[in-house]
Amino acid sequence: MHRFFIPPKDSHNNPLRLSPQESKHARSVLRLRESDRVVVLNGAGKELLCQVNEVRSEAVSLKLVQENKITPLPFEITLYQAVTKGKAMDFIVQKAAELGAHRIVPVLSDRSVPAWDDAKAAAKIEKWRGISIESIKQCGSAWLPRLELPMSPKAALVDARQSHLSLIATLQPDAKHPREQIDAYAAEYGQAPRKLAIWVGPEGDYTPAEINTIRTGAQPITLGPLVLRSETAAIYCLAVLNYELQARP
Repeated sequence: MHRFFIPPKDSHNNPLRLSPQESKHARSVLRLRESDRVVVLNGAGKELLCQVNEVRSEAVSLKLVQENKITPLPFEITLYQAVTKGKAMDFIVQKAAELGAHRIVPVLSDRSVPAWDDAKAAAKIEKWRGISIESIKQCGSAWLPRLELPMSPKAALVDARQSHLSLIATLQPDAKHPREQIDAYAAEYGQAPRKLAIWVGPEGDYTPAEINTIRTGAQPITLGPLVLRSETAAIYCLAVLNYELQARP
């Protein structure tokens, strides 16, 4: 069945009404008809099985048939991603949503992009939120990642203090396999971290000064001997950390 998105504040209505953009897609592209079944996601843990109630030129209304509450993952991963150039950041946001990231924090590093004013930052976040919505519709996740406003490395380091364990992907010689860092945490605290932060740098990586700053609160992990693109590193980290955390009690 086709999937649609309705914000949490609007997902309690019955009938439900798709946004103008979603309605246009449903009517003109998918050519939905009355009585068709669809799934609606609200990004906050609800999966709604619906039946098309009415298809009009300006809106599509849906009758709620069944409501399912989807349990979130037993851990939360926050991606502290240095903003990349071009469309690479769009790709990272898309894949982070697919891989179940809980939060995405864009980091304005010295080697990423020029400083943004508030208006440009807000526009970027809105664009990335739209990409995240399309991503959860594609993969069927009931949970939408939280997208934060861009932060400096120092501000992001303060934000990351809420995590139980922070990791930074680096080529530095003392970096360890992600499993070793998680094992060390589990040995000390008796369980795997439930809130985990992962830092990924831009093209050319964080500057040495930024790495030193981040490492005051983050443990270094290796992604192997090869130099990876920023978007590849982000996907690698999220996939490996998901695998490691899901395998633990």
